[in-house]
Amino acid sequence: MPETFSFNAIGFAGGGNRCYWQSGFFEALNARLPQSPSYYVTVSAGAYHCAMILAGVGSRVRSAAFSFAKRNVPDINWSALRQGRSPLVVGNLFREFLTQQFGEEELRAIKAAPPMLIQLSTPPRWMPGGLAALGSIAAYQIEKRLTDGAHSKAGRYLGLTPAWVSTHDLATPAELVDALMATSSVPPFMPIGRISGRAQLDGGLVDNPPTLKLTETETAGGKTLLLTTRHGRLPPASAGRTVVGPSEDITVNKFAISDEAGLRHAFETGLRDGEVFAGRLPFLLSSARQRPLNMASCAAQDGKRRF
Repeated sequence: MPETFSFNAIGFAGGGNRCYWQSGFFEALNARLPQSPSYYVTVSAGAYHCAMILAGVGSRVRSAAFSFAKRNVPDINWSALRQGRSPLVVGNLFREFLTQQFGEEELRAIKAAPPMLIQLSTPPRWMPGGLAALGSIAAYQIEKRLTDGAHSKAGRYLGLTPAWVSTHDLATPAELVDALMATSSVPPFMPIGRISGRAQLDGGLVDNPPTLKLTETETAGGKTLLLTTRHGRLPPASAGRTVVGPSEDITVNKFAISDEAGLRHAFETGLRDGEVFAGRLPFLLSSARQRPLNMASCAAQDGKRRF
């Protein structure tokens, strides 16, 4: 393997706060083997983490998130019901936070990087966004009970279709915030997203982890990297794809806003896993047998360290 190597495409799965693992993993990998793929494809909170990485402000944004978590703001504000709003505060707080962190300078940096495709789930035009959200979430819960939940596409059964917004097409920071909110739209925790006036839902409802775009690159002979967030649960294998996941369970609640220790644990586990992966990547690429890999199995194979 050459001293430098970049995957042709990189995918960031969703997972709420578990995605802080992705920040740590990619920071460690990129420090040792700088990545410059043709594109990134991202879903839900994975898009937020990829955006901060591409903007070059990951350390600042994570520090701000950790500091906010220290404030122990309650997850529920029942008085919001009197104003006709959801008592779950994470949605409004997330939009405020994104608006504070991503301005003109950050957008310029993101647009100078390879395009990030922000994946959305688009309901049929005849289907109200709220109904699409409730139906898709219900279908997702049924799907999890029938499968191991490693790859979700429940929304497709209800007629939702995947769509992508490229960061290279965004004109303002407000449009970036709208796209990041839309790909994370899981009512009642997160509000229904709106892009060009049309309702959009969490991109993971139709494909999480995001494999549709990666498959296109793999079919053309490219090598892809997929960052999942669930310990021990990997999506189906694909030739040319390397799949990584946490070496231990990331227990932080997906929508918690006051669990600083949980956020730090996810990030620091990612740092360790990324360092191990970067060290093993030459072996993985030279191996004739390509298969999905998570860091727990990687550590068990070399016999040196189990996470």
